[in-house]
Amino acid sequence: MTRPADIYLRFLQLAEALRGLPALPALDPLEERILELVARASQTQERLSVRDMMANSDLGSPATLHARLKSMRKKGWITLSDTEDARRKQVELTQAALRHFDKLSECLVKATSGK
Repeated sequence: MTRPADIYLRFLQLAEALRGLPALPALDPLEERILELVARASQTQERLSVRDMMANSDLGSPATLHARLKSMRKKGWITLSDTEDARRKQVELTQAALRHFDKLSECLVKATSGK
């Protein structure tokens, strides 16, 4: 019988294989945390502005966060869109980032099915 840990480890193995595929450039650990935050906000349809993110001290200083957001935009993971207030920018996932999450989901399904 397969232990739950085996399923998770299989998922990690499959997800790691995705990193080797030509897609979006790799993210550092802080950028991955930012991406997950943006993805969760997107899934729950919450608005997430750059200012909202800078208020989250868990992500580092505003300067660090600004540098990471700039890097993630350049790498193609996120986009900043206008809001009704021209001073605020909404942080959103790109289509490429959404495809990445689709692929991760496929890895999870594969890991649980044992194929």
